Amino acid sequence: MFPEFRDRISQLKTENAHFAKLFHRHNELDQEIKNLEADKIPSASIQIENLKKEKLRLKDSLYAILREAPAA
Repeated sequence: MFPEFRDRISQLKTENAHFAKLFHRHNELDQEIKNLEADKIPSASIQIENLKKEKLRLKDSLYAILREAPAA
């Protein structure tokens, strides 16, 4: 995610607790989505869709923080 911001992500994960929390939650959602998709449970499709929407909102928030953060 955002390879052009790799250094800034590393910096923000250690210096910005809010960013670190969002980043961690994004990774949790990613894994949860992968697990649900691997199980191929039809009733989980709405749940997966909701998780993907939450993940996208987090990604947008992370990107906004990355763009505003001063370069290291």
